[in-house]
Amino acid sequence: MSDIVAEFIAHLGPRVAGTLHGTAKLVITDEGSIMLSDQGAVEGDTEADVTLKASEQVFRNILDGSQNPAMAFMSGKLKVDGSNMRALKVSEILTSD
Repeated sequence: MSDIVAEFIAHLGPRVAGTLHGTAKLVITDEGSIMLSDQGAVEGDTEADVTLKASEQVFRNILDGSQNPAMAFMSGKLKVDGSNMRALKVSEILTSD
């Protein structure tokens, strides 16, 4: 597991635990994949209800609030595959404090 993936897991685990119904996968370009569920965050690359793919910097910007997830999607910086409703829920979790 890369240090970057481990850092994202540590940061996202508490945010997502108990809040996400279903599954989501974050694919960090050239780093790896993180699976999100109501159990938390773990490294993995299995099927999910929604997959969000972006560079490390785009995810960092979303997490720190300097990048709106919807704008990242519309500008092509964030790719979404699967349920748009689930993607919105995941983006709410990512941008919450």
